[in-house]
Amino acid sequence: MARKRSYRYKDAGVDIDAANKALDKVKELARKTFTRDVVTSIGSFGAGYRLRGWSNPVLVSSADGVGTKLKVAFLAGRHDTIGEDLVNHCVNDILVQGAIPLFFLDYLSMGKMNPDVVAQIVEGLARGCAANSCALIGGETAEMPGLYSPGEYDLAGFIVGVVERNRLVTGARVVEGDVLLGLPSSGLHTNGYSLARTLLFDVAGYTVDSYVEELGCTVGEELLKVHRSYAKAMAGLLESRLVKSAAHITGGGVTDNLPRVLPEGLGARIRTSAWPVPPIFPFLRKLGRIPLDDYRRTFNLGIGMILVVSPRLQKAAQLVLDRAGESYYQIGEVIRLPEKAKERVIYE
Repeated sequence: MARKRSYRYKDAGVDIDAANKALDKVKELARKTFTRDVVTSIGSFGAGYRLRGWSNPVLVSSADGVGTKLKVAFLAGRHDTIGEDLVNHCVNDILVQGAIPLFFLDYLSMGKMNPDVVAQIVEGLARGCAANSCALIGGETAEMPGLYSPGEYDLAGFIVGVVERNRLVTGARVVEGDVLLGLPSSGLHTNGYSLARTLLFDVAGYTVDSYVEELGCTVGEELLKVHRSYAKAMAGLLESRLVKSAAHITGGGVTDNLPRVLPEGLGARIRTSAWPVPPIFPFLRKLGRIPLDDYRRTFNLGIGMILVVSPRLQKAAQLVLDRAGESYYQIGEVIRLPEKAKERVIYE
């Protein structure tokens, strides 16, 4: 009788040694983001964080990914910015409720463990966390052979922030006539990539290395521009209680995201000529002959965050933004909607 073969985990595609090597780099990078309130080390079964100095705290959490922007990172062979995208996206999601970030966890899974790629991804995560004063406190790196194509992975993030209960930004105080200030995006951020990739790669036949005159850079450089964090811009505004409401402009564009932070019966009038639209957006629209409504619901069109402020406090808000070195545009105002209005955002 033939002797039966002995199988190891590695024979099934899981390399524990490679995973441990990747984890060593993760620990090194994560420790650099730790604040004094982190009470556990990377590698514990659970991550511990000490909450102190708050009288009536509300924890605000969010989870997200970066969508098919990952596909561009795969094509470009560049993985050092995708983690920063993820952190900034999650930070912005809790900022609009007035919360400051405390800690961040990530989930990274790939078919075959590649410690160098893991290190690049975590470098971006650590850089984003450090820039937002947020501790990269833990996460999971999983090797899943057979689930992903070679060279591909998935990445998700989880953030927890805190705000005093009486400083929670809910939009409840928004009234007709309030002013809308738009903060510029760096480009697509992390939304609309399925359509953008189809148009640029499949329709136009570009590669990530193609230089496009209208964009002033290669396709890869344009699509991998980092999703901005608005933490620095909003810090003073939140401290001074100058923001009544705020919307992070992600999937759905202004059309779908701004109504989420306005009371029932109120909408917005948006002046589309009030800000410069980055060239990537009209370039994509021309490539795909995208209908206007779809165009506005797919992309941020150059506005990554909208702040709702009282006209009485508008100058004070603008002064805070000026001091933070943040650009802004007065893009419209809050309006009372007519009965049975079909749309809550009206473009002019």
